[in-house]
Amino acid sequence: MITQIFSILFPIFAIILVGYFYAHRYPTDMSVPNRLNVSVFIPALIFGILSDHSFQLADYQTLAFSGAMIILGPGILLLPVIYFSKIQFKTFIPPMMFTNTGNMGIPVALFAFGEQILPAAIVLFIVGSTLHFTVGLTLLSRQKNWAGFLKLPIMQATILGLIVSLLHIKIPEFLLVPIEMLGRISVPLMIFALGVRLTDIDLTYWKIGLLGAILCPISGIIIFLIIAPWINLPTSHFALLLVYSALPPAMLNFIIAEQYQQQPLQVASIVLLGNVMSIVSLPIVLSFALRWSSI
Repeated sequence: MITQIFSILFPIFAIILVGYFYAHRYPTDMSVPNRLNVSVFIPALIFGILSDHSFQLADYQTLAFSGAMIILGPGILLLPVIYFSKIQFKTFIPPMMFTNTGNMGIPVALFAFGEQILPAAIVLFIVGSTLHFTVGLTLLSRQKNWAGFLKLPIMQATILGLIVSLLHIKIPEFLLVPIEMLGRISVPLMIFALGVRLTDIDLTYWKIGLLGAILCPISGIIIFLIIAPWINLPTSHFALLLVYSALPPAMLNFIIAEQYQQQPLQVASIVLLGNVMSIVSLPIVLSFALRWSSI
């Protein structure tokens, strides 16, 4: 089991380290690659998977609902922490809810369960992104400008891919091949970008960062354990949901906090230390998930 977990996580953390040490040695601006990933490569990955004729939306309804509970649940569960610690709600709660389903979740799912799990991982990524750009932005700004969300390439690719799937439209092979090739760029680029971002670690606010790093996976797992007896999922989806419940905070939390001037340095500490601490939490959770998936 230890060897299996090492083989799953080593490629991911190896690429993260390459990104970290490269950016540490040669200061790197990832704004353009990240924009390309969000605008081109990830939408291509989403569209390629959703437009596949083997993808059936009905097979993922329970998983999508369960994923939403895993995301929203910690926001309620951790309210007492906010009350007793006097930490600002808008600073602490969003990173606890919106986790790294992209940079960390998709690669871990891919290496742990194989390519057959990618549609399920993409569904959870879409659920997380949708809630982050709707509920998450509402928590920070109280402005329900959700119409702009539909202009995002990720959402456009999702809608178009679902239309193609539901209407059983056959995409010509000469179009599908380059789309799939572009999609394959997204996963390693997401991992590398995470490594580059870790060079920004600031330990000034290490206390709130450490608190978030500990409570983020714990709260997600607690919500998973609460809803687990009530959901009926294939074994592989069940195992995947457990892994996603323990993911660290998403990098997007820091970007949004910076945009709305919501204590961005504190949020950065939560996000970055949370991703570093995943070196400890993910192997533990994977050991249970892999046992589940093999039953």
